[in-house]
Amino acid sequence: MWFSEYLFLERSWAKDENTIKAGLQRLRDYPQPFWLALFVEGTRFTQAKLVAAQEYATSQGLPIPRNVLIPRTKGFVSAVSHMRSFVPAIYDISVAIPKSSPSPTMLRLFKGQSSVVHIHIKRHLMKELPETDEAVAQWCKDLFVEKDKLLDKHIAEDTFSDQPLQDIGRPAKPLLVVCSWACIVGYGALKFLQQSSLLSSWRGIALSAFILAIVTFLMQILILFTQSERSTPAKVAAGKPRMTGRVQQQ
Repeated sequence: MWFSEYLFLERSWAKDENTIKAGLQRLRDYPQPFWLALFVEGTRFTQAKLVAAQEYATSQGLPIPRNVLIPRTKGFVSAVSHMRSFVPAIYDISVAIPKSSPSPTMLRLFKGQSSVVHIHIKRHLMKELPETDEAVAQWCKDLFVEKDKLLDKHIAEDTFSDQPLQDIGRPAKPLLVVCSWACIVGYGALKFLQQSSLLSSWRGIALSAFILAIVTFLMQILILFTQSERSTPAKVAAGKPRMTGRVQQQ
């Protein structure tokens, strides 16, 4: 993540505001074309979090979500505000898993098992977005309402639209990168073992086996933590109480 220049946040706007602004400002003079991925929900989707979002929406008189969480718009508004002048467009991406395909997981990835994923992409020109922060926030919320309807359609029909699916295949570049790094790491490990004579004694073999067991154990922990069920527990944000009552005519 460090090498991919992620922005590490603490989910507290008071702490994250300056981090986001500094990170977005660096992109203005970035020497290469880039894309910035924003997960506006702020957390991974689980049924418990969906229930919490539905309860919050009910208490605030908002559209009740069925397939998405309520977007947290502060980061999105900040990104639009800082990047409007040098980013031409926003791509709204919706992802769904067909009923006939198992969900992709890290464990399936390590096992070499594939999954089918349907992706719907819609391009919005940055110049078409509203000018004020409040309007941008509402635009984002409205977008998620439409996204919810789009996912309803996919659940019912196993497709996003009546247009034929476009199979993008498997690009060769990522495979080339993975194979290159595998060769480099494998060659380096082989040279290290040859020069260190680590496998020339039973003690070295035992140490190597112990290190391998530790790495395997840590990888298993990593796989478990990638599961959405182990993400941050759902919290219902305290909203402002809605005013209710009767108007008495004199």
